[in-house]
Amino acid sequence: MKIADILSEATVVPVLAGRSKAEVIEELAGVVARHHPDIPHDRLVQALEDRERLNSTALGEGVAIPHGRMAGVKRVVAAFGRSPAGVDFSSLDGKPTHLFFLLVAPEDSAGAHLKALARISRLLKDESFRARLLQAADAADLYRTIRTEDDKY
Repeated sequence: MKIADILSEATVVPVLAGRSKAEVIEELAGVVARHHPDIPHDRLVQALEDRERLNSTALGEGVAIPHGRMAGVKRVVAAFGRSPAGVDFSSLDGKPTHLFFLLVAPEDSAGAHLKALARISRLLKDESFRARLLQAADAADLYRTIRTEDDKY
C-alpha cells in the first residue's frame, strides 16, 4: 500500500487551526468528510475519539496517527495535518505534537488498516523526513514531500 493510494493533496492541511486534541480530530475529520461524502463527519469523530480513549495515538517525536474503523467505509482513506505551534495530544514523550496522519478504514479490514498504520509509522520514524514536513511551504509541498519519501520504499 502506498500513501498516495489513501491520501490526496486535497486532504493535506498545512496549518491546522485546532489547538487541542478534540479540535484537531474535529478538523481533520471534517477534511475527510468533505472529500469522502460517504464518511459521515459525526460518526468519524466519534470513532476517532473512542479510539483515543483507549490509548493516545500520539507516538512521540511530534507525531500522532489518530485512526479508527467504521462500518460503511469502502477503503482506507487518510488526511494529513501540520500544527507549527504544536498540540498537547497526550504524547508518550510529553512533548507537543506537530504532525498528524488521520486514518479511517472499513470496519472489517484489519489487515489494510494495520498495513497503512505500519507504513506511516515507518516513514515518520525518519527524523530528516519529519524535519522536511515541518519546513514544507504549503499543501502541495507537503504532499510532494510525503510522496517522494513514500516512493523510496
